[in-house]
Amino acid sequence: MQDQLLEHIPSLDLADFRSGDPERKARFVQQLGEAYQNIGFIALKNHGLNDEQTKQLYADVQAFFQLPDEAKQRYENPELAGQRGYISKGKEHAKGRNTGDLKEFYHVGQEVEDETDPIKNDYPANIWPEEVPGFQKSTFTAYRTLENAGQDVLRAIALYLHLPENYFDDKVKHGNSILRPIHYFPIEDPDAVPADAVRAAEHGDINLITLLMGASADGLQVKRRDGKWIPITALPDQIVVNVGDMLQRLTNGVLKSTIHRVVNPAREKMNTSRYSIPFFMHPRSEMSLAALEHCVTPDNPKKEADITAGEFLNERLIELGLKKK
Repeated sequence: MQDQLLEHIPSLDLADFRSGDPERKARFVQQLGEAYQNIGFIALKNHGLNDEQTKQLYADVQAFFQLPDEAKQRYENPELAGQRGYISKGKEHAKGRNTGDLKEFYHVGQEVEDETDPIKNDYPANIWPEEVPGFQKSTFTAYRTLENAGQDVLRAIALYLHLPENYFDDKVKHGNSILRPIHYFPIEDPDAVPADAVRAAEHGDINLITLLMGASADGLQVKRRDGKWIPITALPDQIVVNVGDMLQRLTNGVLKSTIHRVVNPAREKMNTSRYSIPFFMHPRSEMSLAALEHCVTPDNPKKEADITAGEFLNERLIELGLKKK
């Protein structure tokens, strides 16, 4: 299995895991684990979002990004280091780069209704754009639906790792997860942007897992172990779910956080928009990312120092240019 070099990411059905049929569930767990050990990405159907919700979500997201820049910037608060609201064009760059990505985005974060959970005080309030009345409902419906799907994917991962099925449940309850509608904005004059500027430079995700709703144009690519970039495509009813750096760190590299990127379209198509909506599933900040004991072996010695999820996120936000040291 480890020697396979895939041309496409595997497709799985979350209904198999949720079916109550032990055989279907076990097959899902095995296929998911093998995919995450090999290429770190899957395409997943029956995730819970229906066509109507998805259509409304994209309509609201596009309506916001089509507002004038000065209107969007009213929802940008630099003091929040990108935790909530609008993040304007070119603000974020990949780790190790200084050139900003050719994108703008919006962050919708966790809302804690349980007054007894002290983590409620850790999260800033969400920021909602007045010009798009449906934005709050459609983005937060997607947030909760993808959070539920992500919890089941993590339960399957726990079983694959020979952990209790509910191992991640308390760690992601009221976790610091983010829904990020992204607009890769049109470039009218490609010569006017830096030569090395791309829609999203190659990177690994910070979090445990990412659940990505189908993008509106091609461009997403993943880097195989042999260095070849392969395109990621998902059917309209699928989302893409990949391993993030936190999960790779927790499993001491057993599960792979694979480098990926969004490349620029052909020059004649640079003046078109591209939209995508990832849900970055984060745990609570106090979760330890110390390597699981049984993932450290003589053949796979411990690779990283112990760190909490909150400390790791803070490091990365500085590296991405969203937070000052």
